[in-house]
Amino acid sequence: MSTQYSILFKQEHAHDDAIWTAAWGKSEADGSETIITGSLDDMVKVWKWSDEKLELQWTLEGHQLGVVSVDISHNGAIAASSSLDAHIRLWDLETGKQIKSMDAGPVDAWTVAFSPDSKYIATGSHLGKVNIFGVESGKKEYSLDTRGKFILSIAYSPDGKYLASGAIDGIINIFDIATGKLLHTLEGHAMPIRSLTFSPDSQLLVTASDDGYIKIYDVQHANLAGTLSGHASWVLNVAFSPDHTHFVSSSSDKSVKVWDAGSRACINTFFDHQDQVWCVKYNSNGSKIVSAGDDRAIHIYDCPL
Repeated sequence: MSTQYSILFKQEHAHDDAIWTAAWGKSEADGSETIITGSLDDMVKVWKWSDEKLELQWTLEGHQLGVVSVDISHNGAIAASSSLDAHIRLWDLETGKQIKSMDAGPVDAWTVAFSPDSKYIATGSHLGKVNIFGVESGKKEYSLDTRGKFILSIAYSPDGKYLASGAIDGIINIFDIATGKLLHTLEGHAMPIRSLTFSPDSQLLVTASDDGYIKIYDVQHANLAGTLSGHASWVLNVAFSPDHTHFVSSSSDKSVKVWDAGSRACINTFFDHQDQVWCVKYNSNGSKIVSAGDDRAIHIYDCPL
């Protein structure tokens, strides 16, 4: 167990172009850990994390244009990817084979996110709609309409009750999934919302924006609970630790920052990337962080538990 934050591993030249997205999953079947990355080079890569190093397991070919978002199902068996080619693809992580390709409509898939039960995939669209696809059916099951602008970011609450979306004009919408009703519209940011994440207890929503700020909202009452500054440029990604104690952010300022969820103070900054850092995620027990970005490198950091 580590007592301090440190960089553990670097995978240089992981892709042939900028890495826009990453996810960290754990297989329920055998406990193995998988990191997947998506790049402007049109590829999705599957890496095994074991013995404190990354090993390339599969290179998943199929997307015709850059991969903007990836996610892993909660049992660690399936990956989803979305691309500028307007297709969402589902991949079997056991075999490295494509399971399904779903046409999301012209330029209409941006962020993809599995529902907590992994039966659905949500994706934001240019028309301000959140489209929900069935994993089994491979078809669009229904939509949630924000009546707003292009949706860049999306997140399910871990308890399965809410879905939050962040738009290019800085507007955040929170939906009740059971009823499909729009519960809250939050107007705290004036610039694009690149990422949002719920706390593990589904009570808080943390948002990242091009305005350089991270905001924390109380989900139930839609109150702004905090505004965090520290990044010198766009905040591109945020992720909550599984134990609720910390969250992590990445930015165009080339840094990755770890924040204490209680005190809301930045407790560690990594300046290891050479260019903007598009994505950051925790592993399943919060002991590690993965980051990736325009420098084509994947970094793994150790966190004190």
